[in-house]
Amino acid sequence: MSLLKVSNLSVSFTQDGARTDAVKGVSFEVGRGETVAIVGESGSGKSVTALSAVSLLPGSAEVSGSVTYDGREMIDAPEAELRKVRGNDISFIFQEPMTSLNPLHTLEKQLGESLALHQGLTGAAARARILELLDRVGIRDAETRLKAYPHQLSGGQRQRVMIAMALANGPDLLVADEPTTALDVTIQAQILDLLANLKQQENMSLLFITHDLGIVRRIADRVCVMKDGEIVETGPTDGIFANPRHPYTQKLLAAEPQGIPDPVPERAEEIVRTDGLRVWFPIQRGFLRRTVGHVKAVNQADLSVRAGETLGIVGESGSGKTTLALAILRLLSSEGKIVFLGRDVQGWHSTRLRPLRRHMQVVFQDPYGSLSPRMTVEQIVAEGLSIHEELTTEARHGRVSDILTEVGLDPGMMHRYPHEFSGGQRQRIAIARAMVLNPRLVVLDEPTSALDMTVQVQIVELLLRLQKRHNLAYLFISHDLKVVRALSHKVVVMKTGDIVETGTTAEIFDNPQSDYTRELMVAAFGSVKGGAA
Repeated sequence: MSLLKVSNLSVSFTQDGARTDAVKGVSFEVGRGETVAIVGESGSGKSVTALSAVSLLPGSAEVSGSVTYDGREMIDAPEAELRKVRGNDISFIFQEPMTSLNPLHTLEKQLGESLALHQGLTGAAARARILELLDRVGIRDAETRLKAYPHQLSGGQRQRVMIAMALANGPDLLVADEPTTALDVTIQAQILDLLANLKQQENMSLLFITHDLGIVRRIADRVCVMKDGEIVETGPTDGIFANPRHPYTQKLLAAEPQGIPDPVPERAEEIVRTDGLRVWFPIQRGFLRRTVGHVKAVNQADLSVRAGETLGIVGESGSGKTTLALAILRLLSSEGKIVFLGRDVQGWHSTRLRPLRRHMQVVFQDPYGSLSPRMTVEQIVAEGLSIHEELTTEARHGRVSDILTEVGLDPGMMHRYPHEFSGGQRQRIAIARAMVLNPRLVVLDEPTSALDMTVQVQIVELLLRLQKRHNLAYLFISHDLKVVRALSHKVVVMKTGDIVETGTTAEIFDNPQSDYTRELMVAAFGSVKGGAA
């Protein structure tokens, strides 16, 4: 008998008189000890389907069909019965642990709450169980971490704590909703291995929700492909990958950044160069705030980028990638030489730098967080023009219209607000804002990591087109090595503030020299030779 059985499940929401059908007649099963992956793009209904398993949907949801867990019906079940199942028999791991963990409570208190609620464990018994759980999920020196708060942990550590909380009561079914999306490739690989090992040791079932088919191939026994609230294809993982039948599944499997950028002419102009660039943050203590040491964020960075060239900067979180880029943009204090368009701008006052600012632009990771929700698209894109150029209202409107067209957006939508657009559209708006000033250097800080695979491919293609058309220099920061390979001419590999390896993209991906680079390749591709089948 299946542990979880979903039959003809439909979920709809009504807001302001408008009805949205989020899930339409979905049916699937999860057997004991089995891993089933639900894969699809944002808005396909994956998470709503999973939340329906234990009636965690808001009161506005209209639900029909059947969801049975171990033979018991969950839809319209009494709240007391649902509470026994939630966190006890069925546990959840969510995408962003920083928002799922309480920032005001220590790890010990948060893990202890679940143990007290479901098992009645308190005091020394609870503490012993918490230490056991933290040790099992790979938290080193667990006893020293008990009094830590979520913000004091890395992203990977926070996700391990979430897994420990989910395992606290020995669930039979673990629902993992995009648990590795925000993590570096090496941490992602560790979390996937941890889940696979725990599943085997505990004989758990796993319902894994993701938009990343690479993860599905690695972890799942069976796959359900969702599109627009419906399961369009289902079957064993090997069969789906070897012989996808539905056009949408074929599209997802093909959605991987491909190709290489156009070569850079030998005499291309150098846009930016650094020599011995260093960013150290002082550690100050005592009443007089004396400097007792430094956080060495970036050490001795030497690099250069020419017109039409992309330099990929890769490494785990905390390696110094973004700090290096912000220092080059003169948004952080640093030491060493920064030569931009032939001039050493290190030490320049902000007033002297202002005319150069238009030539150095940045696109951030989260387009929703970096776009003001109170400004229209036209106001967002035109903001830089109002600072750097004196234009009539009509001329400014025309420039915004032209750049929106160039990035693939309808100029007729410029009077809308960011929340009215999809993630991919918002990222195009952010790119338009950077491009409207005709910059020479664009820093791209994880611009595709929050996007679905198919949208990611579209943004990569857009960036390549813009680079070719405008002869742009890119600094591309990412932990997604597949995207780096498709966009970059050269690659810099960073670890704890140091550049451990640099070279052409082919050299770094096909013949990495440092142990750390080889670790990154194995985590991303399963082999040292980057992406070789």
